Amino acid sequence: MQLTLIAIVFLAVIALAYWLYGSWIARLMGLDDAQQTPAHEREDGVDYVPTSPFYLFGQHFAAIAAAGPIAGPIIACQAFGWLPCLLWIGLGVVLIGAVHDFLALAASVRHGARSIADITRDHLGPRAGVAMMAFIWLALVYVIVAFADITASSFVTGGEELANAAKTFHPGGAVAAASVFYLLLAVVMGFVQKYFNPPLWLVTIVFVPATFVMVWLGTKVSSYFVMDAKWWALLILVYCCIASMVPVWSLLQPRGYLGGFVLYFALAIGVIGVFFGGYTIQQPAFKTYDAGGMTGMLFPFLFVTIACGACSGFHGLVCSGTTSKQIDRESHTQVVGYGGMLAEAFVALIAMVTVMIVAQKDLTGLKPGTIYGNGIGEFMTLVIGEKHRNFAITFGAMAFSTFVFDTVDVSTRLGRYIVQELFRWPTRLGAWVGTIMTVLLPVYFISFAPAGSWVKFWTLFGASNQLLAALTLLAITVWLHQRRQHVAFTLIPMLFVLSITLWALVKLTIASFATATRDPVAMVNGVTSAALIALALYLVIAAIGRVRAERAPVPAAVA
Repeated sequence: MQLTLIAIVFLAVIALAYWLYGSWIARLMGLDDAQQTPAHEREDGVDYVPTSPFYLFGQHFAAIAAAGPIAGPIIACQAFGWLPCLLWIGLGVVLIGAVHDFLALAASVRHGARSIADITRDHLGPRAGVAMMAFIWLALVYVIVAFADITASSFVTGGEELANAAKTFHPGGAVAAASVFYLLLAVVMGFVQKYFNPPLWLVTIVFVPATFVMVWLGTKVSSYFVMDAKWWALLILVYCCIASMVPVWSLLQPRGYLGGFVLYFALAIGVIGVFFGGYTIQQPAFKTYDAGGMTGMLFPFLFVTIACGACSGFHGLVCSGTTSKQIDRESHTQVVGYGGMLAEAFVALIAMVTVMIVAQKDLTGLKPGTIYGNGIGEFMTLVIGEKHRNFAITFGAMAFSTFVFDTVDVSTRLGRYIVQELFRWPTRLGAWVGTIMTVLLPVYFISFAPAGSWVKFWTLFGASNQLLAALTLLAITVWLHQRRQHVAFTLIPMLFVLSITLWALVKLTIASFATATRDPVAMVNGVTSAALIALALYLVIAAIGRVRAERAPVPAAVA
């Protein structure tokens, strides 16, 4: 009953937030469907494509809801207890995360679907724009490194609950096969839509069920997809390069649409587990203020560990990088931006439930992806029966890997956009150069870092991700100030996230340099975190200087 009550209250809060707070922000922004969006102004069939809000919501949702809202809450819940996590996810998403996503998307649409870095250049100055691009690019590199590594690991190990299955069944191979088949299915769907133009309802009833067939097929051919984690990670990066360059209709849109339904199904299964599974909470509401290890003190590390579950700077890159180029009408920015982030918070809640219902002794040694896959699989067996457990847990693990897959290729595309914008190089050659530059460092890290090094990158990824959200809100606040609009609803969240993430990064920098002589990964983390702090402080100084300059009185003309 306690678990059910928590879920009901949480759903009520985010629903009210959408209709009240989200609608208030929409009115404040003056969204106007009579204004032509960049998707229509620059329609090219590749990047700029007007898209229906239902289709775009699924694509956007799949792009933003990756490992962050799943792994982060699971790690934080194990470290600090479920109550602090629940409070931050619920309050953080309503007042900060969803506001950030909504305004990043709306601002990009109002600026010709340009990136947050370009918007920063317009309102904080050219040098600030370059600093923002450098910050974003570093953050994207860490997204790609951490997520590609964790995905490759799931392709090798799968889930521990499947480890005792028959010898002809390889749990990691099943997850890998299901994920590969899912991507191929998305490509087929893209070409069918492009060249045959069937109605969306027909595409949905054919290809969405086919996604689950791919999971079943993966369990049947699992032994053919057994490979070392490093090779899987490198193949994922090769895929990212290709996915970054192909038209959005051929992979990004259909994959995102199908991925959205995988998310919807995982959420539906989670709802069944929460409301009808009869599970009780096994984890304490509060554990400790100091968890030590990777997560550290509750303040500030609770916030950066949960990462995308409450607020994510990466979402601003998706909003201003790919989604804004497909917005059909301005009013759709509330549905896709604010609504998409609220839906992600529910993903975080379901992920947290998968650990809340397990006793601590049964969690020893399990990775976040395994805990999530086992939990979703457990919920799914309530519907399809215990005899289909292999399929159920493979689906859960594949869903986790698929969400990550969606993010790493979008990150590569966004990195390509940033490089092209930075060097003003819009040609096809520029696109290839930008793509290769974005994946070079991930290739280096994955080739030489020990297996499972995503753990060492996770906290820095979370801190840089949250700080990017603060800097995005900083640029938006200056933009709103220049338009003479209210800024309190962006300024206050920005100050909170900025202070908490800078605090975390300073602690990470000190800790990394303390072990740098014996740990090359720590040295890289230390240098990166110090660079992120310097870039952030420069952007804050630039914003203050720009606002002061606007307030300064104009000197009287000399007679």
